[in-house]
Amino acid sequence: MAIDKAMVADIARLARMRVPEEQQEALVGELNNILGWVEQLSELDTKGVEPMTSVVEVRLPLRPDAVSDGDCRDKVLANAPEPARGFFSVPKVVE
Repeated sequence: MAIDKAMVADIARLARMRVPEEQQEALVGELNNILGWVEQLSELDTKGVEPMTSVVEVRLPLRPDAVSDGDCRDKVLANAPEPARGFFSVPKVVE
């Protein structure tokens, strides 16, 4: 897929970017080079290659998945302008 000047203008419009006319020709070459690299990558045989989230093997620390109330109600309610009976108090919005 080759990119031309009209497509660069369309991409800029979709991205809501103002690209001056004199810079569009340079972007044509750059975007075509990027697409060339992507096409080269698609030629690689990746069968049997595990997907990676990092270049190094890292295991994320896990914690038990337990439901709790956080045990910090008083600290949270300290931020409320007018707590009432252990809850946030808000003004009535529907009559």
